[in-house]
Amino acid sequence: MPAAALFDVDGTLLDTSYWHTVAWTEALARFGHTPATARVHGAIGMGGDQLLDHLLGDGRDHGRDEANSTAHQALFARFRPRLRPFDGAGGLLRELRRRGWTITLASSASGRGLEAMRRVLAADDAIDHATCADDVEAGKPAPDLVHAALATSGARPGEALFVGDTPWDVQAAAGAQVTCVAVLSGGFGERALRSAKALEVHTDVGELLAHLDSSALADPTHFQPVRG
Repeated sequence: MPAAALFDVDGTLLDTSYWHTVAWTEALARFGHTPATARVHGAIGMGGDQLLDHLLGDGRDHGRDEANSTAHQALFARFRPRLRPFDGAGGLLRELRRRGWTITLASSASGRGLEAMRRVLAADDAIDHATCADDVEAGKPAPDLVHAALATSGARPGEALFVGDTPWDVQAAAGAQVTCVAVLSGGFGERALRSAKALEVHTDVGELLAHLDSSALADPTHFQPVRG
């Protein structure tokens, strides 16, 4: 079984994190919630359920959660024409697959949202599998999505590396006993990612591609996924 490279999409392969921040800020305001935009950004990368817990607390009216999430999706849809992949995103996926990795997307988006992002990414020729929020009970930082990606790829935890951009990605991977390689392109600092136990931190996927030979992702037959 080839080793599996599991990829977050938002903020890792596509430049979407700040559009999500704006969409969530506006969605929450519709229901009278006004957390600071910086706090909203700090929750981006969580599953929608965890994001609302993080920002609003457990004492909120849970009956409005679905409406909040629906509003976010509708507001985010306005930005889809502006979405773009990070430089090197498609090239990294293709090079990893050429080297023998299987490529699995593991997105906190809905199935419909992931389909839209895959069209923007335009790298389906390098993607073997994909899983999304529709496939799990709990979003990141719970490990459910990483477990689902492992199951879809057919890999065991020791045969996989996860690539993400948030501490929530790193925590979700760790909860599934998978090592995480992180990038700074989602707006989280290196200290936060290192504190969450990311093995490596790169500026973005373009830099990761440029330095691939010195990364844990260099060779799927000889990598050692030990958390730093």
